Amino acid sequence: MTQVSPRNNGVSVGRVLLHLLPAVLLAALFAAVGILHVTSRVLVVDMGYRLSKAEAESRGLTRENDRLKLELATLRAPARLERLAREQLGMMMPPGSAVVALQPELPSARRNGKAAARTPAGVRVADRESAR
Repeated sequence: MTQVSPRNNGVSVGRVLLHLLPAVLLAALFAAVGILHVTSRVLVVDMGYRLSKAEAESRGLTRENDRLKLELATLRAPARLERLAREQLGMMMPPGSAVVALQPELPSARRNGKAAARTPAGVRVADRESAR
């Protein structure tokens, strides 16, 4: 009979680990890929929720902006401003003779470095220098 040495019969821990190492590495790789995949999907879903919330906020702000534009147009209405001037400020339209229309000043009508105002016939305008 042949004798088997105890050294060959025994299973060494190193050999078992060496045979299990590829399987353990493959399982770790699959676990890492799975974790990365789940993490990326969670981030995509979270970004979708954020985008949806931002779009809803944008729609709300657009509606509010449209409402404020309408309110501004209403507040600037000439009829409303005239009514407020009459009722709250006690203003009224001046009589026709109190309104004087002046011609616009032309750049070529300058004298002594100062602009000369054009005055309509029959209207006297005091000059500051002559008043001294």
